[in-house]
Amino acid sequence: MDSGKNLSKFLAAKNNKIYMDLKLIIREHALQFLPAKSLFKFRGVCRDWKLLISTPFFAHNQSLSFSSVSGMFFQIPGETPTFISLDPESCGVPDPALNFLPVPVDIMSSSNGLLCCQAQADDRAYYICNPATMQWKKLPKPSMEHGPKSDAVLVFKPSLLNFVAEYKIICAFRSMDFDDATEFEIYSSKDDSWRVSREINFAARRLIPKSGVSVNDVVYWQTSSGTILVFDTTKDRSQIIHGYYSTNGGLGNFNGRLCSAYIYGHRLMVSVISNIYSNTMQMSSRAKLWDDKVKIPLPSEMLGAGASSYVPSPVMYAGSEIVLIYSKQNIYLCDMKTREARFLVEAPRTDQKVVPYVNSLVAL
Repeated sequence: MDSGKNLSKFLAAKNNKIYMDLKLIIREHALQFLPAKSLFKFRGVCRDWKLLISTPFFAHNQSLSFSSVSGMFFQIPGETPTFISLDPESCGVPDPALNFLPVPVDIMSSSNGLLCCQAQADDRAYYICNPATMQWKKLPKPSMEHGPKSDAVLVFKPSLLNFVAEYKIICAFRSMDFDDATEFEIYSSKDDSWRVSREINFAARRLIPKSGVSVNDVVYWQTSSGTILVFDTTKDRSQIIHGYYSTNGGLGNFNGRLCSAYIYGHRLMVSVISNIYSNTMQMSSRAKLWDDKVKIPLPSEMLGAGASSYVPSPVMYAGSEIVLIYSKQNIYLCDMKTREARFLVEAPRTDQKVVPYVNSLVAL
């Protein structure tokens, strides 16, 4: 009998040790890779987890470790935004309409868990916020008038050394001093101020609204002439890229490189740029500038029968190995890994802004 009791105690102690070791491993090495919504739930597991998840150090580690696109903010101009989660059980925000901000806003851009918004009111003030934590900051007024057709792009990458987010906003706007010229104004959170770049681009023509994207400290905008305007934040220089299909395409970030996603026939084509600095102001061969990476066949019921070579189905978002396509008052999600397309949400209007969001705990 004694040996049986001892064996039971031994097994119970061993199982308890395994449980404690597993709990420690999860706490120390797994939690930081989870999205914010899941972490808010897991604060109820035990007191230790609640204290850990609530610390600035853990929030900083999570912002470095979790970078997957968790969902999309959709917004019709002048209306309240909505949020569609790609994984509703794990990812989400407490206030998708962003009512925690002091005024109604238009979402301009996003980057690694932060949103750049602009007030719909007359002052058109800029705000930075994290929808997961509902932290926000109003930015000082720019020194230049950006106008209603400006395009502001947020550039932010979490840093191992900085607990407080350091980010930039690059705004391209029509020059008041030079005809058909584009100027740039940059906000730096480190300095908490705006500065006007000395760079002026005379070749960009008109920018396509809501087209700006950032990839590795470089910002790209589509233009009405079928080119791409490039602004390098580290060099404070701009250039024009030729050889781009803009009929129904969109720009995005594919594994750290600029990508072009567009519809051709019944296929989604995703091409990645080879080297932005190999192209000059002269016309260049598209074949040398872009590498075709993904070709996804699209179902005929999605685009409609009898589609021509160029289908007027705009690419609303491209990046993080997913592409959103608008067709027949619906938005479809195309997965570049599985090469499959599926219905995402109904959308009666095509003029919505679509902004990706990473469910991060990054602090402002």
